[in-house]
Amino acid sequence: MTTTANEARANKNLLPEHTPRLDMAKLAPEVYKAMVRLDAAARKGVEPILLELVKIRASQINHCAFCIDMHTKDALVAGESVERIIQLSAWEESQHFYTAKEIAAIELTEAVTVLTDGFVPDEVYAKAAKEFDDTELAHLIAAITAINAWNRFSVSSRSVPGHYTPGAVKH
Repeated sequence: MTTTANEARANKNLLPEHTPRLDMAKLAPEVYKAMVRLDAAARKGVEPILLELVKIRASQINHCAFCIDMHTKDALVAGESVERIIQLSAWEESQHFYTAKEIAAIELTEAVTVLTDGFVPDEVYAKAAKEFDDTELAHLIAAITAINAWNRFSVSSRSVPGHYTPGAVKH
């Protein structure tokens, strides 16, 4: 039996939820719809569980609690294990939980998300190119770009985590 955030709050002295700043879908509907279309196009050709791992990892890096909530729940519904989701934030020490293809995607996600060096390192790109064909790689990069944009919308507008129901939002 799972407990929702509201149920947990009623049972404990948890701090109150923050208030969202903006409703992007309502205030910028054309931008929101374009993002939904980008996300839908990017996901084509990317394995569903791999896509959720990428979305969770980017969201962890970007501190997007709303997207972590959403994509963790979506991953669980898609059949991902709790153990692999838990280990994702420490994947470098937990590589034995993942395939070489998943590690390449996670490394690429970090490189595209952080861009510390101003570019994706050649060795990270080469590792991904070894695991994905060109079309898959293009879609993976697009999916990483899309989740980073969603993270920035959600973090800046302070979307509230804890209320997402899997399947309720398609993006």
